[in-house]
Amino acid sequence: MAKPFHLAWFMSFSAGDWEGAFSSGGQPWDGRYYIDLARQMELACLDFIMIEDTLHVSDVYGGSAGATLGNGMYAPKHDPAPLAALMGAATSKIGVVATMSTLGYPPFLLARLASTIDHIAGGRFGWNIVTSSEDRAAQNFGLDALTPHEQRYEMAEEYVDLVCKLFDSWEPGAVVMDRDRRVYADASKVHTVDFEGKFYKCRGPLNTVRSPQGRPVFLQAGASPRGIRFAAKHADAIIGIARGVAGMKRYRDTVRQAAEEEGRDPDHVKIMFLIHPTIGETDEEALARRARLLADPASVQRSLASMSTFTNIDFAQFDLDQPLPDVTTNGTQGSLDRFAQKGSGKTLRQLALAEYDEAADPALDFVGSPDTVADKMAAVMEEVGGDGFLISPPMQRTSRRVFAEISDGLVPALQRRGLARTSYTRQTLRETLREF
Repeated sequence: MAKPFHLAWFMSFSAGDWEGAFSSGGQPWDGRYYIDLARQMELACLDFIMIEDTLHVSDVYGGSAGATLGNGMYAPKHDPAPLAALMGAATSKIGVVATMSTLGYPPFLLARLASTIDHIAGGRFGWNIVTSSEDRAAQNFGLDALTPHEQRYEMAEEYVDLVCKLFDSWEPGAVVMDRDRRVYADASKVHTVDFEGKFYKCRGPLNTVRSPQGRPVFLQAGASPRGIRFAAKHADAIIGIARGVAGMKRYRDTVRQAAEEEGRDPDHVKIMFLIHPTIGETDEEALARRARLLADPASVQRSLASMSTFTNIDFAQFDLDQPLPDVTTNGTQGSLDRFAQKGSGKTLRQLALAEYDEAADPALDFVGSPDTVADKMAAVMEEVGGDGFLISPPMQRTSRRVFAEISDGLVPALQRRGLARTSYTRQTLRETLREF
């Protein structure tokens, strides 16, 4: 019998389909559009929805915010935490994960917020741990520039350690609600943490009751060697971004080995590979649609503006039809390494389109009818070994049509093959991730 794999949806609280769903006067900022999405994806039995985030308006590409604001890509973007609470309250089974940066939240505030949302969601909330990788974000919090890459991870280690201690500052069973003794919480089971590290200091305890999951689920997207080690130590699920099936398998094997070395059960660390399937009623329709997207003059600019945002490198300075020179970053090193494809001889234009055109590797050419794409996903998972996919709309062009193509087309095709869950059997997000 086929082994099922995990499925999740990748999104941001942004202008989204401003040329489509919102072009006739609608707007996304009250969250209703995304609540509809959450309910639709819950009917499809996805494990979770992940809301990504950034903390600045990027002006790296071309030295201007024109590309990002003009395309509605990374700004405007609203805070994912309130939206996660709304989505969690509007659903009952699907997990909701919000990106919150260690740069932007004091540890106590983040732990309190995450615990609160986990209660609102009934134990289905997750925290996507990021350190932020942009100088402009750092400048919004009183810094001149980002701290060096390795130090950011050193700080993140201490930050997560403190946050976990705060989550544990209320023991299980601390809330007794003993009406006879008129005692709500047993003070002997609520403890200060008295944390004093190199970067952070906190007395504790949290003033929220213990999270339904003990602590919310942790996601991370480690790609550099240091990032992989951090993710393997802490994450319940990892966003995997790798070139080719061989690269995906190598990445998963590396993470699992690192998890074992950290004393963890590698089966408790789920690798969710980010993909951008293009679905049509027929293979021909999907291929034509992908061709139109790639031919859109804005596609190259959108791709390069996106990579400029993550790496703090202005890719507008390079010739589109020449190979990319050697470049370095203090931003997201793993994203740069994957994008640059060093030694491939590809021009910058080709690299930009390769970010969206997975046909560069036929096995990852997730373009076609629901049945065609389901078969390709099955073959990839079989070769890689697991654990699942984080699905993003093609070229970040989200719409209700794209939602339906996934929830009513692709997912049922996977379910017919025994590759996707047909119902939820667990209550909390962590239990759902560990079901298989």
